[in-house]
Amino acid sequence: MKPLLLRAREARTLFFLLAVLAIAAPAHAARVGILSNKYASETAAIFAVNIPGHTFTAVDTAAAVPALNSLTTSFDVLLVFEDSTYGNAPAVGNVVAAFAQAGKAVALGAFYDQDRSDAPASVFPHGWGALEQLDPNTTDGVGTPYAPRTLDTATMQRHPLTTGIAALASAKFAGGNSAKAGTTVVAYWNQPNAKGEKDPALAYRITDEACVIQFAIAPNYPVIASAGTDFSGDFYRAWSNVFDFAAARCAPAAAFDPGGNPANVPTLSQWSLLLTVLLVGALAFGPLRRR
Repeated sequence: MKPLLLRAREARTLFFLLAVLAIAAPAHAARVGILSNKYASETAAIFAVNIPGHTFTAVDTAAAVPALNSLTTSFDVLLVFEDSTYGNAPAVGNVVAAFAQAGKAVALGAFYDQDRSDAPASVFPHGWGALEQLDPNTTDGVGTPYAPRTLDTATMQRHPLTTGIAALASAKFAGGNSAKAGTTVVAYWNQPNAKGEKDPALAYRITDEACVIQFAIAPNYPVIASAGTDFSGDFYRAWSNVFDFAAARCAPAAAFDPGGNPANVPTLSQWSLLLTVLLVGALAFGPLRRR
């Protein structure tokens, strides 16, 4: 039988290892469905190369609207964007809203804003159906401004969505939004929106079981423009954060949320890990207290 002191030392070592794991819990691998009327396949292929840890599958929504059952069976997360407005947007928005209300996170990218019902009539918006009740932002009345945007890192919050981001710039395919009431914005663009307000870059909104994240930049940027000139900075890291956060169903990466957002609660797996840490801690330090 091992001496009591030796067993206590081993338990304390295990306690500290588990504590580190609880603080730096790994991201959940996710099956990401990329829904768009254009460039879905190309975007999925580029993300697969540059964002390890998740799988990406294109779903072309220009010709047909996917069934809810096929989406919930095949994917853990959906990314929705478009390139030019199209007539299927309302029906796509309805099925994506149902996906979100089933407890699976949804991410939005530009040019989602251009088909929103409050976009300018000049771009013939069709609306996104029920998804507009869940998304984090409205447009600013104009939408994507086709003007430079740089990320405001000085006021950026510490959050799983901003981890590892030092800079991000867009020549024209970003911005043009206004945050809704109840939306959490963790990063803004330096340039104001068309209303003269802060323009949200990274935001999310939780409505009952639904969590919708909006990253106001074109996901298909690498397909239609040049890296380093048309866009630069931590583009892939930011999208990776979006998918990590979505895969964790918008729960923080660590066991506790330092930002204090009541919506950010530990996942079941994190609770289990935390309980294990506490139990091992009790075993580790209990003998010391008795001595």
